[in-house]
Amino acid sequence: MARKRRGREINGIVLFDKPLGLSSNQALQRVRRLFDAAKAGHTGSLDPAASGLLPVCFGQATRISGLLLDADKTYRVTGRLGTRTDSGDLEGEVIETREVPPIDNDAMEAVLGRFRGRVEQVPPMYSALKHEGKRLYELAREGKTVERKARTIDFHEITLEALSSTEFTLRVHSSKGAYIRTLVEDIGEALSCGAVVAELRRIGLGPWSMDEQTTYRLEDLETIAAEGGIESLDRVILPIDSALGAYPAVVLDATSVTPIRHGHPVFVPNAPQTGWFRLYAPDDLFLGMGEVLDDGRTAPRRLFAAL
Repeated sequence: MARKRRGREINGIVLFDKPLGLSSNQALQRVRRLFDAAKAGHTGSLDPAASGLLPVCFGQATRISGLLLDADKTYRVTGRLGTRTDSGDLEGEVIETREVPPIDNDAMEAVLGRFRGRVEQVPPMYSALKHEGKRLYELAREGKTVERKARTIDFHEITLEALSSTEFTLRVHSSKGAYIRTLVEDIGEALSCGAVVAELRRIGLGPWSMDEQTTYRLEDLETIAAEGGIESLDRVILPIDSALGAYPAVVLDATSVTPIRHGHPVFVPNAPQTGWFRLYAPDDLFLGMGEVLDDGRTAPRRLFAAL
């Protein structure tokens, strides 16, 4: 039996602009096949009804996806006033309609002020959280509702970008675990008319922002490959450490590189005393992540093979 071909051994990250209608895994597989990558993963799922930034990690970059799970996210969301659905968006079944009262910017700002900062948020039934081994959205589709514990969420920024008699658009910068549909529903309740998500787009994740970095749609990547061949796609791949800018950087001296690469702790002057940090060789080669032990030595925590 012929051995299955693995694909290209490539490493790094592509900032993919996921379209509506694809799950995160479907998007990942289409990008992986386009790059002919042997190994790929994504960070921070987006459901089919949401579009926007989906970092796709290739090769060794898949090992840092866990470090991004705690990353902040930024969204642009449009809420439709006067409607409630069972899913919190326009794809769900309408369960209530209400008259929308006159709402001006001042009234909206007064409501938004209640949600800025640290709040308690109850996850919706239409979510991927599990209850007794089953996804909540699966239970919701069966018409079941179970009790969910509230989570502490930090909404660092909620900015009103547009307001009409039927809709409002917000820019939301939040900590991990925030449910934007729940936020929109809660705002609708505070306005006494209900609201659902009409459009949701992620525009930032961790160190990346679609305002500042170049993202690529599927058709962009297909055009690059068609014009220059599959290897031409490699120019859009970001280095692994581009995902880790929130961690301090430490440059090792030449004598410390080999012990670190073999997993041995070393003394590093001026290394941070708490938390993980990036480790570099004197020639700026990214080696991996380190942490200071109780005895003051720097220990490798996650290393990457020489690329």
